[in-house]
Amino acid sequence: MSTPPGPEPRPSPSTLYRDSQRGMIKGVCAGLADYFGIETWVVRLIALVCLFVFPVPAVVAYVIAAVLLPKRPERLYRNDAEEGFWRGARTDPKRTFSELRHRFRSLEQRLRRMESYVTSREFDLKREIDGLDDAP
Repeated sequence: MSTPPGPEPRPSPSTLYRDSQRGMIKGVCAGLADYFGIETWVVRLIALVCLFVFPVPAVVAYVIAAVLLPKRPERLYRNDAEEGFWRGARTDPKRTFSELRHRFRSLEQRLRRMESYVTSREFDLKREIDGLDDAP
C-alpha cells in the first residue's frame, strides 16, 4: 500500500548544505560559511591557506565535501527570524538555549496569571453579571 500524498517534509535547517548559488566552484565554502555563521571570504581564505599548506588533503577534502554534501534547498527557512534562530543555535547554542528558556519562563508566568484569573471568584462573578445582560 502506498501512503497518501501529504505535505512535503521540510528540509532540516541544522544540516550542513553546500550553497551553489553563493558558491564559486561547488558551493562548499559558502555552505560552511552559512552553517557556522561567518563570512564566506573567511572560509575561502582558510581553504586557500589549506590548499597551499596541504594541497593533496585539501583537494581531496573539498571533492569529498562537494560530492557528499546535499545542495541547499531553495526555501530552507520560513522567514528571517527562523534563519537567525538557526544561525544562533549553531554558532552559540548556550545563548540560544538561554533565550529560549527565558521565553518559556515568561510564557509560563503569563499562563499562570491567566489560570489564576480564570479560576478566581472574580471571574465567576463577572461572568454571572455578564450573563444577566443576556437574560430575557
